[in-house]
Amino acid sequence: MVAWSPARLTVLAGPSGVGKGTVAALIVARHPQVYLSVSATTRPPRAGEVEGRDYFFVGRPAFEAAAAGGEMLEWAEYNGQLYGTPRAAVEDALGDGRPALLEIDLAGARQVRQSMPGALQVFLMPPTWQELERRLVERGTEGPAERRARLAAAEREVAARGEFDFVLTNDDLDQTVGRLVSIMGLN
Repeated sequence: MVAWSPARLTVLAGPSGVGKGTVAALIVARHPQVYLSVSATTRPPRAGEVEGRDYFFVGRPAFEAAAAGGEMLEWAEYNGQLYGTPRAAVEDALGDGRPALLEIDLAGARQVRQSMPGALQVFLMPPTWQELERRLVERGTEGPAERRARLAAAEREVAARGEFDFVLTNDDLDQTVGRLVSIMGLN
């Protein structure tokens, strides 16, 4: 395990529907000094999503050019869409002495581990498989086929949890946030 530093990058990964976004949003709400990275994606916005807050919505050619030019800290294709973390904003936050938090998938966490080996890696687990399925159904953002694909990906992701510095089970939101705040050294 790598020692914590104030301008430390923390990677929060876990399956779709586990609550990464909710946990990350609460961390930033309680600790506004934390920079929460905004990902870029080629998928269209969902209802209520805001450009620059939820994602940077870009065309595939622009995304591919940014990735080829080394402008993405990590990126991956998921269900036919590209997702990635713009490198400059993360490096700027860290350079300014701010802790940074990435909310990404397993493939992205692996890429960050290669490019920024000092990053703290945290995997977020669902309390049960049934609860993960329930959360995916209730959020209503995917149809049955995409939900099945996300659950299949979740099986692979959960199997890789041993690659991470910490594994947290998101069974109680406040406790999960408190544990992550402690791990990040923000108390």
